[in-house]
Amino acid sequence: MKTIGIISKPHRKEPLEIIRELYPWLSARGCSVLVEPEIAATLGGQGVDKAEIARNADVLVVLGGDGTMLGVARLVGDRPIPILGINLGGLGFITEVSRERAFEALENLLAGHYRVEERIMLHAEVLRGGVCIEQFTVLNDVVINKGALARIMDLETSVDDKYVTTYKADGLIMATPTGSTAYSLSAGGPLIYPTLHCIVLTPICPHTLTNRPIVLPDNATVDVLLKSESEHVYLTLDGQRGFPLRKSDRVRVRRCACKTQFVLPFERDYFEVLRTKLKWGER
Repeated sequence: MKTIGIISKPHRKEPLEIIRELYPWLSARGCSVLVEPEIAATLGGQGVDKAEIARNADVLVVLGGDGTMLGVARLVGDRPIPILGINLGGLGFITEVSRERAFEALENLLAGHYRVEERIMLHAEVLRGGVCIEQFTVLNDVVINKGALARIMDLETSVDDKYVTTYKADGLIMATPTGSTAYSLSAGGPLIYPTLHCIVLTPICPHTLTNRPIVLPDNATVDVLLKSESEHVYLTLDGQRGFPLRKSDRVRVRRCACKTQFVLPFERDYFEVLRTKLKWGER
């Protein structure tokens, strides 16, 4: 791996401090390092934008939290490029490497002592009058939710053209296994082992208490029709992008053809991650 791209959480001091150490360290090992223009300016060089970094790097190093990683996963899209996440955020379910072990992780990466873990992504379309007016790719989740003043929604849901139910709820989460530890978990959804191939449907505050999360195979196509008259319903993608919905809009979600590739530079016990991040077993 000769070309290393570094993408960091913007306007933060900590990533810049790390990059000032990483840049000469990687260069001394014969690597070409791609960074963003504002970072390059502090190093006395020239940078390129994130899209070009994603197009030309052999591997991406992401300095930030899970939110930064989600943005990079969408940026990479269908290019099969490994991503190494250095956690500078909070829980760090997908940016697992601590700052203290960053250089050790990179040593393993350059030496080829790592494995790649593939995670499925979702493709979402918004259909209005039968015509696709917008589409998105996400790593975590596709969420239909209401604004602060909106009433409870009616969401007519089908799987592979078979009617499931009409959820009366504050919203509906369609999550990947990666996203099962995010909003879906907060709404009462199950934890899904991250490399499984499935989609989780989790209603948000359903009016009918027997409406429970359901796990579907990842080759299923989920259609959700907004039947409520509301001006404050939004489609939210990975918690970072939003799109306003209207009555009779249809949201169609299926597995994306591309996958995100996470670099695992150390042996990892997923259950230890759960114990550490979620404080399992503690009182």
